[in-house]
Amino acid sequence: MRTKSHPSIFPQGAVHSSIVLLQTVLLGTLLLGTLGSTQYATAQQTEEVVLTGQGEELLAKYNAMLESLTTEIADSLPAIDSQRRESFLTSRTALAGIKDPGEATNQAARRIHEIKKAESEADALLAARAILAEVNRFLSSASLDSKLIAAAILRNATPRGLAEFAQQGATEEALLEQLFADEALMKQMLIAGGANGGEYGEAMQVYTTILAKSERARDVGSIFQRLALGTALHMPWLPGHQKGGIHNIVYRTQTTIDQVERYQHYEQAYLDGELDPAFKDMNTWECRFITDDPYSNEDLAWMRQMMRTYRPDHITNPDYKWRFVRIVKSDVPYVSPTSDPSLGTPAQQHIALGGICGRRAFYGRLACRAFGIPSRASTQTGHGAMSHWTPDGWVVCLGAWWSMAWCGPQGGLDFLLDSQAREQTADYMQVLRLQWIGDALAEPDVSIRHGQYGQGGGFWDGLAFYKKRAIVEDAEVEALELAGGMKLGESDELLGDETAEEIEIPEADRTIAVGDNGIITIPAAACDRPTNSTDKVGFMKGWDGGTQIHYGRLGQRPELIRYTVEAPAAGTYELVAKVATVSPKQVAILRLNRRTLLDIPLPYTKGLWQETEPLKVELKEGRNSIMLTTRAPNRGITIKEFRLQPIK
Repeated sequence: MRTKSHPSIFPQGAVHSSIVLLQTVLLGTLLLGTLGSTQYATAQQTEEVVLTGQGEELLAKYNAMLESLTTEIADSLPAIDSQRRESFLTSRTALAGIKDPGEATNQAARRIHEIKKAESEADALLAARAILAEVNRFLSSASLDSKLIAAAILRNATPRGLAEFAQQGATEEALLEQLFADEALMKQMLIAGGANGGEYGEAMQVYTTILAKSERARDVGSIFQRLALGTALHMPWLPGHQKGGIHNIVYRTQTTIDQVERYQHYEQAYLDGELDPAFKDMNTWECRFITDDPYSNEDLAWMRQMMRTYRPDHITNPDYKWRFVRIVKSDVPYVSPTSDPSLGTPAQQHIALGGICGRRAFYGRLACRAFGIPSRASTQTGHGAMSHWTPDGWVVCLGAWWSMAWCGPQGGLDFLLDSQAREQTADYMQVLRLQWIGDALAEPDVSIRHGQYGQGGGFWDGLAFYKKRAIVEDAEVEALELAGGMKLGESDELLGDETAEEIEIPEADRTIAVGDNGIITIPAAACDRPTNSTDKVGFMKGWDGGTQIHYGRLGQRPELIRYTVEAPAAGTYELVAKVATVSPKQVAILRLNRRTLLDIPLPYTKGLWQETEPLKVELKEGRNSIMLTTRAPNRGITIKEFRLQPIK
């Protein structure tokens, strides 16, 4: 597994000035009282916002800025060999003319289509490489960046959109002035994918409000600052005041949560040591896909606590493709979804009751994001899957390949290519500069949509697309295999590797102890059979120490867990077990000395430790056999220990 590293995204020597930072904090403080009362257009608005006299002046100002920058950029561009340009454009036109024959086409005809398409794509990439070599020195220089990034933001936000935001008042206008005065911040925003919907003013509102609340987020370049900015860019709408309708939203996201509270939730979770070790290295773009989960902060906190208690093995799984997500396969049944508020929060209900593909994909994303791992939807025809970050690249879980998936307007193949190219940070800056040139010149974008991947677009944006293709090809980047295909996403079938990793069990956890008061304490791992993990019974290290056993729900054949207990005296004992469950109405079966069968009702603990109600059992002096199992089909049970207390 490679070590993840993210070089600084700031220009050499460029940092937010202390004056700008102070302005940011003060403006954010002013905004804190307006979270519920901002006056700009609400979500789903269809009527155009009317510009005031001040708004018209601002519109003219932003238009003039963009026109001036466009002229300066156009005058600074390198000349392109006309034959190379024509070859590239011709190859792209030829590629666009190859139409997909459709699924109904016979296999031979479809094979011919695929070969022809692959050849045309190779021709287009070859033509692009010739131009990219010609302009390599120009694209490697940051000398034009200040103009390019300002033009890109103006173009994507639109002068009209900026004027609508700024005309609300002096605070809003000052936020945009502050943004355009801070080259390092603008660059960090664009490298991270820009503000969703082009809402840069709104993103500044969210960002400065977070900074006013968190001193740590003001540490430029820290994980806290990257998380704050990623959150603001991805969800640039204060709760209840989403601006709708006029700008393209690249990344589908949830907009109903309070972004400031969500940021604070993750800051505290990180400080408490509750997040995955990889979290601290996430860049701003990756942070976008952590904080936007639709589940509540309460559910996020509970997910971490539940998994640390009930399935700690999923947290430490060395296979990052299944780390955290494995909870879906192991404990979220594939059944028609229902709800029961008496079972707790939505997250607690969903694992208790199960669901089909969509709910399971939501749960997998929750599991990843709860621990600070980026995750996205991976919508597919008639199916809901998910994708998430790993140290070796993004992977699709519980569904079909990237070519079948999309998330909002962005197709899976486009996201995969972008995520792969971003790993080569220096080369990716050339991609961005090509895109910024295309934005400055008002070129149409290459399509990111499912089914239209790589089509259309102007000359410079087309080069940006093929630069990404060249980066990935030259780096010999290979996409990760699916982590459980469509079949496993829509079933309760075993994955084939259910046996947990064997662990070394300390002698203390193998030893049954008898206290001076006659109380017998039986660690869950002190069983005669099995002695280590099987398909059904998993031995795992407890998050808070010791060893615990998990009796899994998958598989139809029950297994026995057997203990041999030396009782110091015959008599009646009260048996209690310390267990964790995630579903109600479970019963374990106790077989005592091969004759007595007793049911042990298990409490619904929401995945946290709780003791069963005392059960009276008769032990003989000396050796006693205690066996435990459940009837199939069953749900999962995690056991920490048993206690037998003599009744006097």
